[in-house]
Amino acid sequence: MNRRWRTLGVSVVAVALALGSLAFIGTEFMPKLDEGSILVETRKLPSVSLPESVAISTRVERVIARFPEVRQVVTKIGRPDLATEAMGIYQGDVYVILHPSDTWKSGRTKEQLIEAMAAALEAVPGVEFNFTQPMAMRLDEVVSGVKADVAVKVFGPDAATLERLGEQVRRVLDGVTGAADLQVEVLSGAAQIEIVVNRAKMARYGLNVAHVRELVETAIGGATATEILDGSRRFDVVVRFPDEIRASPEAIAGLLLTAPGGERVTLGSVADVATVRGPEAINHENGERRLVVQTNVRGRDIGSFVADAQRRLAAQVRIPEGYHLAWGGQFENQQRAMRRLTVAIPLSLAIIFLLLFITFGNTRQAGLVILNVPFALVGGIGALWLRGLNLNLSAAVGFIALFGVAVLNGVVMIGAVNRLRELGHGLRDAILAGAGTRLKPVLMTALVASLGFIPMAISTGAGSEIQRPLATVVIGGVVTSTLLTLIVLPTIYELIEAWMGRRAAGRPAAD
Repeated sequence: MNRRWRTLGVSVVAVALALGSLAFIGTEFMPKLDEGSILVETRKLPSVSLPESVAISTRVERVIARFPEVRQVVTKIGRPDLATEAMGIYQGDVYVILHPSDTWKSGRTKEQLIEAMAAALEAVPGVEFNFTQPMAMRLDEVVSGVKADVAVKVFGPDAATLERLGEQVRRVLDGVTGAADLQVEVLSGAAQIEIVVNRAKMARYGLNVAHVRELVETAIGGATATEILDGSRRFDVVVRFPDEIRASPEAIAGLLLTAPGGERVTLGSVADVATVRGPEAINHENGERRLVVQTNVRGRDIGSFVADAQRRLAAQVRIPEGYHLAWGGQFENQQRAMRRLTVAIPLSLAIIFLLLFITFGNTRQAGLVILNVPFALVGGIGALWLRGLNLNLSAAVGFIALFGVAVLNGVVMIGAVNRLRELGHGLRDAILAGAGTRLKPVLMTALVASLGFIPMAISTGAGSEIQRPLATVVIGGVVTSTLLTLIVLPTIYELIEAWMGRRAAGRPAAD
C-alpha cells in the first residue's frame, strides 16, 4: 500500500499478459473422452460388390487383430436408413475392443496405437480410413452430420464442380500440419446399367418407349403375376428373368421385344445398353447440394488447425460464383458453444454486478469487487498453460464457476473494511485491520474451493478428460484471485476511497 502504483502496475501487467496469451492458447470444443475402444470407419470404392467388400473388411480385421492391445474386432458393413444415416455396402464400421490400458505391455498410449494402426492399414489398397470412437462418432453424426473433428462443406448447384472443388480443398488440407484420416465425400462412382433408347430405330418397328420400359421392368425388376393366400395374409408372386439373362449389359441387350407387327427385335437394336458410373449420393443441406471434405486433427488443437487451413484455402482455392464453403464437425460445435458463452458470461457478470450494487449501495465498490474477475483469469489461464491444456467448453464453465468464488472473497474483504469505517476507524487503519481479520475467512474459502477440485484435476479414470480442464481453471484462478484480493484489492480500495474523500471535501483529486 506504500507503493501503490508499483503494485497496480504489476497487477495490470499480469492481467494483460494473461489476456494476451489467450490468442496463442489452443482451442477445441471438448476434450476427447477415452471410451476404451476404437471405431475405424472404412470407405471402399462405391462400385464394390458385397463379397468383395466382405473380403476387404476381413483383411482389415486381420491387420488390426495383430496388435496385442486389441481384444476383439467386429465389422458392420452398410447400414439401413430406418434408424440412423444410411450407408452403402462400400462403407463399414470396424469396432475395435481394447484390453484395459493398464494391462498394455507395449508402452504405447492410445494415440500412438491409432498411429500404428493407421500405418499398418496403409497396406490395404483401395480403402480410406477414419479413426474415431463409437459414442463420439454417433454424437458427431447426430449433432453436425459429420463423423470427424473438422469438415469443410462445399455448397453449390453442380455435382461435377463440387467434386472438383472438393479435390482442391482436400489437397490444401493435406498440406496442413495435424491433418489425419483425410476423406472426400463420395458423390459419384457407383456402377449402373444405362439404357438409352433410339426413337428413330424404334419408330421403324412401331415401338415406343413404353414397350422398352415394360420389358426392362419385367425382366430386371420383376412384375407381380398373382397372389398367394395364407389365411388372412396375402403374398405377391413376382416373376422376372433368370440371373444369367439380366446380369450384364450384353445379356440385357439381347432381350427380345415384340413389335406390333409381330417382329421379334432385340433391345440392343433399338437402344444403347452400357455400364456407366452414376451418382452414388446427392446430398443436400438447407436446400443446397453439398459435398463434405473431412479430416481428424492429431498433434495440435482444432482452433489453430482451422485458422491455418482457412488462410491456405483463401489463398489457394478460388470459389466460383454461386458456390460457398462452410466449416463443420467439432469446430462447428465449438463455434456454436463460444457464441452462446459470449452471451452467457457477460450476462452472468451483469447479474453479479447488480447484486453487488444492491449489497453496497454504490457502483464504485461494486465495480471494485468485479475487478477480482480479471485477477482470477490470470491464474486460470496460467494453469491451462502449465498443464498443456486447451481452452474448451469445460474450461469456460470452470471460469464461470471461478467468478463466483472470486467475487465472494471480494465481498468478504470490502464488507469487513466498511464495517470498521462505520465504527470510526480511519481509512488505512480500517483497511489493514479488515484485511487482517478477513485473512482466515478468505483463505478458508480459497482452500475449500481449490482442495475440493484437486481429485478432479489429477484424476485419470473414465471421464477425467472432461473434468480436468474445469478443475485446473478453478484451482489456478483461486490461487491468484486470493493473492490479489489480499494485496491489490486493499490498495485500490484506499486509492478510490481517498480520492472520493478529497472530492467530497472540495479538495483537488490529485494524489
